[in-house]
Amino acid sequence: MKLLAKDYFFVGIQFLLFFFYILKFEIFIKYFTYNFSIIGIIISCTGLVIMCVALLQLNTKLSPFPSPRNNSVLIENGLFKYIRHPIYTGIILLLFGFGLFFNSFYKISVTLLLFVLFYYKTEYEEDRLSLKFSDYSAYKKKAGRFFPKFKS
Repeated sequence: MKLLAKDYFFVGIQFLLFFFYILKFEIFIKYFTYNFSIIGIIISCTGLVIMCVALLQLNTKLSPFPSPRNNSVLIENGLFKYIRHPIYTGIILLLFGFGLFFNSFYKISVTLLLFVLFYYKTEYEEDRLSLKFSDYSAYKKKAGRFFPKFKS
């Protein structure tokens, strides 16, 4: 599909937030304890694993832009069977975990802004995917956006 201005906008804001995340501006939360640091490492490692597995599953179909590429295929196996956007999930968990580890309210805040961006980016991306893949709406019912759906 042809890339639109919205594609560049979402990717630009995403990289801007990544840049802000790595800045050395810090607001430390003094009441975080050692236990939050361990939890942060566990969350970050989980995010890293999710992100790496999803990247390997996408392989050459990976693109930073929300619009699907012309040669793209709808992947519904592996992590994608349970989560529609596992790379975003991995990034959010990785950065949130580092925010906890470094006791950084600033990093956690930037991660929350990134989560909001990813929400709106996936709304747009899923509209574009629905245009390309007729069975995308059925897939949306089976897999959660960022986390697996738990059937009751």
